[in-house]
Amino acid sequence: MSLDPSYLEYAHRRLGYDHDLYPYSALPTRKPLAWPQGKSVATWIVVSLEWFPIVPSDTPFRAPGHMQTAYPDYRHYTAREYGTRVGFYRLLDAFEKAGVKVSVAANGAIAQRYPAIIRDVVDAGHEIIAHSTDMNGTIASTLPVEDERALIRDSIAALFDVTGTTPRGWHSIARSQSFATTDLLVEAGIEYCCDWANDEVPWTFANGLVNLPLNHELSDRQILNVQQQSVDSYSTQILDAHDWLAGEAATHGGRLLPLHLTPYIIGLPYRMDAFERLLADLAAKPSTWFARGSDILDCYRQQAPE
Repeated sequence: MSLDPSYLEYAHRRLGYDHDLYPYSALPTRKPLAWPQGKSVATWIVVSLEWFPIVPSDTPFRAPGHMQTAYPDYRHYTAREYGTRVGFYRLLDAFEKAGVKVSVAANGAIAQRYPAIIRDVVDAGHEIIAHSTDMNGTIASTLPVEDERALIRDSIAALFDVTGTTPRGWHSIARSQSFATTDLLVEAGIEYCCDWANDEVPWTFANGLVNLPLNHELSDRQILNVQQQSVDSYSTQILDAHDWLAGEAATHGGRLLPLHLTPYIIGLPYRMDAFERLLADLAAKPSTWFARGSDILDCYRQQAPE
């Protein structure tokens, strides 16, 4: 017996995706981007500055890196706290030494509990982007829209109270969004997010929000913690990625190399010497443009079609 033709009908079977958030685009079809001063690789450092409540929430899901053992889990809690007490300041020193400006994705709770850290970031010329309220503030489509709207609003407000400015960027915990997130971010005045890891150049959602792809595979958490590789291997992989992108840029235009850092991981004393050498090696490459997310956003908008 043959199937009824309607069995093969699927409303979303079409060129591209099964959503309307953004159109499909393949690498060979892009308008090439040009970064400032003839540079070919925008090297974007994003530091996640996080506050973990000692009791995690599993609604809608538990954040990566959260407390693991029976509560109170002082072992993991104090390891995370090391990042804000020690590791992050090592990173600030390394950035100053290398002359690098970065984006810092900060939980609102960091601004509320440790406002001096936020002021130190701003005073050093780095960019603050919003990173939820705290590490219990995860997003998924099971979260009611009004709750998600409040979470985004409260995250931004906490940072504004210390910096006096609204952050331009947003980074969700675990890069997780709901079907409503992109519209809620635009509604809240956010200009770019870095949750969608499907490219190596910026691109624009249908609602005007820009995405700066933050590659997960090159994060310190993935390489050093999950894969248990050495910091020297991490550095080699970053440099290899840079060189490949620089070569690709000759054909496809400016590329984006993101380094996603976690202070309690990369900021340990036995990793900092290799990390500082990595920054120096990247700075020595003539193709490198160290840039904050907002710098990349502005450069992209000057060239992107309306």
